[in-house]
Amino acid sequence: MVLPFSSVETFSINISEKHELFRRAVREFMERDIASYVEKGEKEGNIPEELLQKARDLGLFGINVPEQYGGSGGDVLMTAIAQEEMCRIWPSFSVRVMIGGLYMAPILLYGNEEQKKKYVIPVAKGEKKAAFANTEPGAGSDVAGIQSTAKKVNGKYILNGRKIFITNGGVADYYVVTARTSPPEPNARWKGISMFIVDRNWKGVKVVGRIDTTGLKASNTAELSFEDVEIPAENLIGEEGQGFKYAMATFDRTRVGVAAQALGVAQAALERTVSYSMQRKAFETPLVGFELVQEKIAESMTEVNTARLLTYWAASLWDRGSENEAIIASSMAKLFTTEIAEKAVIRAITVHGGYGVSTSLGIERMLRDVEIMKIYEGANDIQKLTIIKESARRLLGIKL
Repeated sequence: MVLPFSSVETFSINISEKHELFRRAVREFMERDIASYVEKGEKEGNIPEELLQKARDLGLFGINVPEQYGGSGGDVLMTAIAQEEMCRIWPSFSVRVMIGGLYMAPILLYGNEEQKKKYVIPVAKGEKKAAFANTEPGAGSDVAGIQSTAKKVNGKYILNGRKIFITNGGVADYYVVTARTSPPEPNARWKGISMFIVDRNWKGVKVVGRIDTTGLKASNTAELSFEDVEIPAENLIGEEGQGFKYAMATFDRTRVGVAAQALGVAQAALERTVSYSMQRKAFETPLVGFELVQEKIAESMTEVNTARLLTYWAASLWDRGSENEAIIASSMAKLFTTEIAEKAVIRAITVHGGYGVSTSLGIERMLRDVEIMKIYEGANDIQKLTIIKESARRLLGIKL
């Protein structure tokens, strides 16, 4: 055993030439078609529809969704590579394009065939927008504490509640929504939560307003309200009362994507640091000639590439079907890579001096974006708990 994993064979990465070809295609797309819009898009808080259409043409909305459900049939590693390359240029764009994966995951895992055809295909093709509505004003990391309710009346569910910090919330056509269908049990608070597919056009669904966040300015984060929304019984995902488990399984699978996002930001920060240090002179010497700058570059190079190996490894574990190891590795990747990205950006700011804190170069934006990545899809402190608890439970047979 290689604590907490079973053997050193666990550490292999399933990468091939097709992954590199795919990376080049996404990088070329981002540099050619997207890079020039970043500054304007961040200021206006918007991503032009024509850019999203180009992403549709490239198949970026459903990379690892099976072809029969409108996707490209790629793997988790390809999805991670796409997020890395998109975030290297514009994290807000990546979030807008890839957030549909968070919505589609529970339907693909636990939904029936009719739900997959009706509610996954248009999202995977990029024809419809979607969001995952789970967080509430009083329940974030504590998913079992949600207060929204869905009471079954005359064969339908009547949904009431509020959701907050919902990415894509203000633009989505469909939502996956968690709500209580029965009260929590004393020693099992998670029981009684169910998961539903909700259409934005239904009566009682309301976008309360857009939330202005520190970073990811061009993505859309919103507060939602649901007032006596009638949900057909056929829009229940899986079994009633199992929504908490479905949500946890969804986050387990999509968390590696956040690591990939942070990796893209870290890579961009590293590239900016190297480029500027070679061009800028101080005391008639290029900055790269000073040992303190060399140390910063060496530290970022080491940490960024370590983070890449960790992120690609976690994605490969999912692709191999090694769920127990993949869950732990994904939390490790999310925790480590977001922290490393923050360090790499701070080093970039330090090397750039005054230019680093100005808004003109966009380096300070990287830091604002990373701070959000450290929080969403499970704050980093929660990842630490997941790593130790899942290691103990799944691999060592101990419940903490």
